[in-house]
Formats: sequence, structure tokens, C-alpha cells
Amino acid sequence: MNKVLSAADAIAGIQSGMTLGIGGWGPRRKPMALVRELLRSDVRDLTVVAYGGADLGLLCASGKVKKVIFAFATLDFIPLEPYFRQARQSGELEVMEIDEGMMLLGLRAAAWNIPFIPTNLGLGTDVVKVNPDLKIIDSPYDDKEWVAMPALKLDAALVHVDRADARGVCQIKGPDYYMDDWFARAADNAIVSCDELVDTEYFARGDEARYVLWERSQTSSVVPIAGGAHPSSCNPLYGFDVAHFKEYAASAKEGGYGTYFEKYIAGKSEDEYQQLVGGLDAIQQLPLPVY
Repeated sequence: MNKVLSAADAIAGIQSGMTLGIGGWGPRRKPMALVRELLRSDVRDLTVVAYGGADLGLLCASGKVKKVIFAFATLDFIPLEPYFRQARQSGELEVMEIDEGMMLLGLRAAAWNIPFIPTNLGLGTDVVKVNPDLKIIDSPYDDKEWVAMPALKLDAALVHVDRADARGVCQIKGPDYYMDDWFARAADNAIVSCDELVDTEYFARGDEARYVLWERSQTSSVVPIAGGAHPSSCNPLYGFDVAHFKEYAASAKEGGYGTYFEKYIAGKSEDEYQQLVGGLDAIQQLPLPVY
């Protein structure tokens, strides 16, 4: 029952052409260490499903993405994710841009193994016009119409959590776990990185089990990487790295992806990456954002 793997071994299960979901939200609790490992691989032609941040931007800039299914792509205090913006404006991506709630329903449909979920989200808007694959259906019970949001079945998903045990029990203690439970359930292969690997007995203490949000059977592998969400936040453990995100955004205009990749990712281990950004102690001292 030991699901612990290295990042390289876990990412080895992702192949070109797959549909990949990425948990987190903009600059918050993104599985960035796993994304960096994926950037070092030969994988290409991915369909990425994400509430996007730098995870999406880096994968697009690397040329690994064929299609994006997304509700937004942002760094919050930097409104437009710069590398995703470049890829989108160049026309090199296939896109399915949908409402945040519609994407949640698509993940739920996949988790529940049903082909679609009817919803009134999107009715009367251009989301149906710009996404010809979305179908309008008639209710069998009255004269109403519904959007049939198709299942977003994932071959794999990348998620970052606060703590996990070797069996795949995962804990998120932040104030918002976004849609990560549904990313895990919608995926055939849910790869979870964690800031801390704990003994199973940890979850029997106090109310710790209340922060376990999906079944351990849904977790395929556990990758312990303290600080693995950097430069995004992992509330309540650390905030996002404003200075690094500013450097990242500036790199889109000053040297481009290649410059950023060579400095922080190419040929470097995760430990080496963290040393370049100040070390794990500096990451864990990043202040939590106040909204």
C-alpha cells in the first residue's frame, strides 16, 4: 500500500497526447514541483484542464500543450498569465474557455462516470457560441433548455496538498481547497505532491481527519516535496512569492521562456531550484496573502 514515488517516477506515467488536469487556483497551491519535472520530460501534445496560473503558462511556453480547457489563467496580482497570453494570442492553441462552475461540473461528471451534467450555466451567453462542442438539450420534464456540460475525463491529474501518508490519505488545511478533490476523482492517475509525509496515525489525532477531502483509493502516487507549490502559495504553510512572480512575468518580455527555463529548471533538481529562490526556509517564511 506504499504509494510514495519520486517526482521523476510519478511523472513517468504521463505520456504525450494525454489529458492532464492540474489542481490549485491561479497562484495558489499549484503542484509546481511536479510541473517543473514535467517540463524536463519529452511529453508533448497535452490537453490541459486547469484553473490556470504559472503551471499553465510554463507548459504552454514549453510547447507541450495542444489544447487548453480553462476558466481563467491568472497570477492574481498580475491579472493575465503572460506566457499563456502569448500562446493564446498567437493562435497556436486549441481552446475550450468555459465558466468556472461549468468546469467543476465537467470534473464531477467524469468522477461520477456519466457523460454530462445538465446546467443552466452558459445559457444566453457566448460560451455556447464559441464552444461548438457544447450541446443544448431539452428537459424531459418541462419546456426548459439546458447546457449539457460534458465530462472532463482526465488521464492524469497533478495536485499539491499540505500532508499525505504513504497510503494516499491527503490533507488540505487551507481555507479553500478549490476543486482539487474533483481533479483527483476525475483522473485515472492522480499524482499528489505534499509538503509533509506523515504517519497514518497523524490523521487519528484531534480533528485532523476533517481536512481529508477525498478517498485514498483515488490517490495513485504520493510525492513528498516540501515547498513543492513554490512560487504559488500553500496556505497555511506559506504564501506565494511576489518577487519571483514579478521576475517570471518580466521574463516573458525580457529573454522569454528559454531564459527562465535555463535559469531555474533545465538540468536542475528541485533542491537546486529551491536554493536559487532562497532555500526552503525562505519559502516557508513567505507571508500569506491578505484578500
